[in-house]
Amino acid sequence: MNRLPWSGSLRAVFILILLTASLLQAQTPASLSAALREKVDVIVRQALTTTGVPSASIAIVQSGALSYLEAYGDGRIEPHMPALPSMRYSIGSISKQFTAAAVLLLAEQGKLSLDDPVSRFVPNLTRGNEVTIRELLSHTSGYQDYWPQDYVPPFMLQPITANKILDRWARKPLDFDPGTEWQYSNTNFVIAGLIVEKASGEPLLQFLSKHIFTPLGMKSVMNIDQNRLTETDATGYLRYAIGPLRPAPKEGKGWLFAAGELAMPAEDLAKWDISMINHTVLQPASYAQMEKEVVLKNGLGTRYGLGVDVRQEFGQRAIEHDGEVSGFTAQNTVFPDGRMAVVVLVNEDSAAASGDIARQIAALLFREADAGKQEDQSREIFAALQQGKINRALFTDNCNSYFTEQALRDFASSLGPLGSPAEFTQTNKQDRGGMTFRSFEVRFPQKTVMVWERIMPDGKIEQYQAGAK
Repeated sequence: MNRLPWSGSLRAVFILILLTASLLQAQTPASLSAALREKVDVIVRQALTTTGVPSASIAIVQSGALSYLEAYGDGRIEPHMPALPSMRYSIGSISKQFTAAAVLLLAEQGKLSLDDPVSRFVPNLTRGNEVTIRELLSHTSGYQDYWPQDYVPPFMLQPITANKILDRWARKPLDFDPGTEWQYSNTNFVIAGLIVEKASGEPLLQFLSKHIFTPLGMKSVMNIDQNRLTETDATGYLRYAIGPLRPAPKEGKGWLFAAGELAMPAEDLAKWDISMINHTVLQPASYAQMEKEVVLKNGLGTRYGLGVDVRQEFGQRAIEHDGEVSGFTAQNTVFPDGRMAVVVLVNEDSAAASGDIARQIAALLFREADAGKQEDQSREIFAALQQGKINRALFTDNCNSYFTEQALRDFASSLGPLGSPAEFTQTNKQDRGGMTFRSFEVRFPQKTVMVWERIMPDGKIEQYQAGAK
């Protein structure tokens, strides 16, 4: 879409209005229903019990607004401190999307182009005249990753500078020709961070604070590349094998620059997610660039955009990223078209809990949103069939032929005596043969019955059957 040729002042006022609206949404959350809160609590507490992860901090966005914020477990073990929603957790590589956003903001300002060679800003890198900024942000550059391990090697306990990282990992032969492969590399974002500083004339964190954190009201963001988290924040832990939790070591200064340096409460990350949904920081064309899957020179897709994974989940476009630094893992998933997001931060590294919790919560939210209307209709049909009645306008000719007089009598005589169900819950949904299949579990005090149906694109029901579980 072409942008209107507004004057700079008018555009600034418009952006301010959008940012204000976004902040109001984040500050006045719509409440998650009690039933959903209970189900989310079960998901998180069960995951913590099963995995032994000390704590999880959760934020949920629905309809473009914060709807749930809660922390579970122990933010610190000794001395004991329960997890609180206000605690900061390291978000690891989720930081990369903020660096990518900074580059895109500078492109909007005309200070760089995504297709500029990296040599324009950072000299003497291997094949720097060929590798583009876009290839850095999409992990298709060929620069070797300086930290592929899931622990902190001894050399990373010592301080380092960004240029020293580049001396060791970006001034050696590339792992592959630019644009021909996808390979995750933290080194790419160290280079990108330096490019932001060169193009903007200010430190990366200062640029991010001015253009993103402050406008969005992200008041608790911290740069853990230079300082440790405070005593009131979550403490990071690790395990050796399946042994007890141990305090995790802290990386030396400089190692996380632009690739994993941020820590924040789940609420602050949710504010960023709301801005992605509402397009309040970048121009729409920039969000489109960020969220578009990058394609290799051989035509293969990478399932990665610029600093974010690009997926399809639950039939929705998902923009997501996980994160890990010493002592912490995190998952951030945004469903822009569904105006929903899930943030999960945990204080143990090399653990899958954050991703597992986020997927279960997202599945629950989509299932509940989709199931409500269908459950109501299916429940009404079931209640009518218990009385041997049917509204034939709801069904296709094929399905109406299934419901013979004998069928209606059998439905009534077998289901009617069960009375009203205590629960009527959708348990599955999938597409097949141009139809949507749904199954429901119908619970009675002494018996459970299954219902399954297939629905045509026009909403007519092609199949509706019931049977014992």
